[in-house]
Amino acid sequence: MSDYPAGLRLRPIEAWPGPMTSASARQRSPFKAAWRSTLDTLDRELFRLGRQGAASAVLQIAMREQDFRLDGMPRANARPEHPGVILAVDAAAGPLSFPCDTYVTWQENLRALALALEALRRVERYGVTRRAEQYRGWRALPPGGATPMPPAAEPMSARAAAEYLLEHANRTHSGVTAGYLLERRSAVDIAYRLAARQLHPDHGGTTEGFQRLQEARAVLDAHHAGTKS
Repeated sequence: MSDYPAGLRLRPIEAWPGPMTSASARQRSPFKAAWRSTLDTLDRELFRLGRQGAASAVLQIAMREQDFRLDGMPRANARPEHPGVILAVDAAAGPLSFPCDTYVTWQENLRALALALEALRRVERYGVTRRAEQYRGWRALPPGGATPMPPAAEPMSARAAAEYLLEHANRTHSGVTAGYLLERRSAVDIAYRLAARQLHPDHGGTTEGFQRLQEARAVLDAHHAGTKS
């Protein structure tokens, strides 16, 4: 049985986002914790990002495809080309991507990411943020580095935004209506997460559809902020 968090998939790195830290600039980490502690921290933080986050997390390591066993775990004798790792996760704040190559081993970089997730969550605990603003800098771009589409000629209305979420959340059969989403912010959060599973490019959706979902979420956030619901 793997010691990694349940649902976490390990994959090769496809592309590093931006310039890498040079080998001479990498540091020995200040961490003294055991590997088991790193995995426990990562498991806890993925769980607290929500069930969807825990189930969708992907850890990318600089190994070749053949360096992974059939069960997805790295082979015992596998050595990465460099120590950088990327943790990608679908959370309530949207698709997030956390790269780290600061330290000399990939295990140290993974611990840094686990501790970073813990620190970001604490920001919300203390009431400094209300809509997961602390995650904005980590939101993943769609494949190909596409930029957000330009604003539509006519801004999306709050009702149109609610209907778009419901169309892709597959919840209309449960009696949830656009009016209900306009009344309850918590219902928007649930519908958004369900729709993101359908529309994210990594799950078979399109860049355009997922960008439209982001627009709809922003419109509904503004609607609820205006009504102070």
